[in-house]
Parts: sequence; structure tokens; C-alpha cells
Amino acid sequence: MNKSELVEALSLQQDLTYKKAEEIINLMFDTMTEELIKGGRIEIRGFGSFVVKDYRSYVGRNPKTGAAIQVKTKKLPFFKVGKELRERVDG
Repeated sequence: MNKSELVEALSLQQDLTYKKAEEIINLMFDTMTEELIKGGRIEIRGFGSFVVKDYRSYVGRNPKTGAAIQVKTKKLPFFKVGKELRERVDG
């Protein structure tokens, strides 16, 4: 399922216009993104949680040339699936 399919499903299930459903989905994603940028954690009970993980810098290799390169520190979002969702998917 992609974003437009999610918007369409919301608009059909809640009897909303496509535009209004799109605004709701965008607001939800924007709010979640802002919280992760601030270093916060998002937990949706029964679904999972989103956190930001910090990765240290390291020396990597350019796969084309084999030359050593310094990879900068970075922060990446990480999703951990909740127990209820894991069990429902596993069947």
C-alpha cells in the first residue's frame, strides 16, 4: 500500500473527500517526522514504535575504487514492530 492508497482508504471508510483525507494523512506524517527530528519517540500501542538511532562515524570503502573513505556520523529512524502486530502478521 502506498500513500495515495492509504488516503483513498481513509476517504472511503470515513466518508471524507479525498482532499480532506490527504490533509489528515499529511498532518499525521508531518507531526511524526517533527517528533523524530526533535529526537522524540513515537509509540503506537499494538503496532510498533519509531525511534532515532545514532550511528558513529567509521572508515568505509568505496566499492568501485576500494579507496578508504570516512563516513560521517548520522541519525536514522528505526521502526520496531509491536507484539500484537507481529503476532497478527505471523498468523
